[in-house]
Amino acid sequence: MAASTATAPTDRIDVFWDSGMLNHNSGNGVFDTGMDPGFLDVLEKHPENSDRVKNMVSILKRGPISPYISWLPGRPALLSELLSFHSSEYINELVEADRDGGKMLCAGTFLNPGSWGASLLAAGTTLSAMKHVLDGHGKIAYALVRPPGHHAQPTRADGYCFLNNAGLAVQFALNSGCAKVAVIDIDVHYGNGTAEGFYRSDKVLTTSLHMNHGSWGPSHPQNGSVDELGEAEGFGYNLNIPLPNGTGDRGYRHAMTELVVPAIQKFEPEMMVLVIGQDSSAFDPNGRQCLTMEGYQEIGRIVRSLADRHCSGRLLIVQEGGYHVTYSAYCLHATLEGVLNLPTSLLSDPIAYYPEDEALAVEVIKSIKKFQKDNVPFLKGA
Repeated sequence: MAASTATAPTDRIDVFWDSGMLNHNSGNGVFDTGMDPGFLDVLEKHPENSDRVKNMVSILKRGPISPYISWLPGRPALLSELLSFHSSEYINELVEADRDGGKMLCAGTFLNPGSWGASLLAAGTTLSAMKHVLDGHGKIAYALVRPPGHHAQPTRADGYCFLNNAGLAVQFALNSGCAKVAVIDIDVHYGNGTAEGFYRSDKVLTTSLHMNHGSWGPSHPQNGSVDELGEAEGFGYNLNIPLPNGTGDRGYRHAMTELVVPAIQKFEPEMMVLVIGQDSSAFDPNGRQCLTMEGYQEIGRIVRSLADRHCSGRLLIVQEGGYHVTYSAYCLHATLEGVLNLPTSLLSDPIAYYPEDEALAVEVIKSIKKFQKDNVPFLKGA
C-alpha cells in the first residue's frame, strides 16, 4: 500500500448505500446459468453476487480512500417513480413475478425472493444520489447499488438487470430542470437499456465504451455498433464505441481523449453521469478488455475534468458490473481516486503490470472517429 499523507481532505465523494441490496441472490450453477450439470462437486456463485459488492463497501470504508468518503442511506423507489423510465406493463410483470416467488426473466437474470426489494432499493438509492447533487448538497455522489441496471430497457429485463438505475436518475435530472445530461458508460458491456430509453431524445448524450460483443439474444437485440446512433430528434446522440478485446489502459485513454472528450465538449451538458463497471478489468470473468487500476484512475480523472468544465463539477457515479470479487474493489478504489484528482495513488495495484498493445485499438478508434464525423450532425467539424 502506498503511503498516504491525506488529512482533512477538501474534496469528497458522497456514497449512497443500503445493505438491503445484499438480499438479491442469483443462486449457484455453471457461471450464470443456474444449471447444475450433476458432475461438478463445486458450483460457483452467479457472477452478480453479493460478495463483489461487500468488498466494494469494505474497501471504501477501511481502505486508504476512506477519509474522502461520506456515507448516506439509500431508500426503496416508489412504483410510481419507476414509470418515468419503465412501462407499467413491465413493472407489473416484475411485481407479479416477485409475488409468485420468482422467475427467470431471461438468460442469466433471476428474480428470486429478495431480488425485487433489492431492485427497488437500487433504483431509489440512485434517485436519492442524483437528487443530492441536484439540490446542491454535494458535487459528487456515488450510487453503490445492485442489482445492476444499465441493460434493463423500458419494457424488459436483460443481462442481470431489472430496473435501469442510471436511466431513472437521468430522467429525474431532466424532470428537475436539467436541459442536457451526458452519460458515459465504461462497463464492458453495451449500456443498451439506457441507450434505448433515450434513443429518440436530443437532451441526453449516451456514450458507451464496450467490448464488441454484439447482440446476445431476444433480451438484448441491440448490437452496440457504431451505426446505432439514435432516431428522430435523438439521431446522433447515442455514440457507441465498440473496442477490440484487450484494448487496455492506453487504448481506453485514447478512446476517451479522441472520442468521448470532443463529444462532451460539443454537447455541453449540465449534468454528468458516469456508469462504471469493473468488468472491463484485466482479470474479470465477464470481460476481456484488460484495464488495470491505472486505466480506471485515468478515466476517473478525465470524467472529473469534464464535469468541472461543463457541469459545475456535478457528477453522479452509478455502479454496474464488475465480477472479480477482489480486483473489482481495487479498480473501484482507483476510479474514485481519479475522480478525486488525487496527486498520487493511495493503493498499489496487486497485479502491477499487464502487457498491452494498443495498436489495434488505435486503428479502431480512428475508424470510429471518422464515422462519427461523417454521420453525426453535432460532431461535424469537431
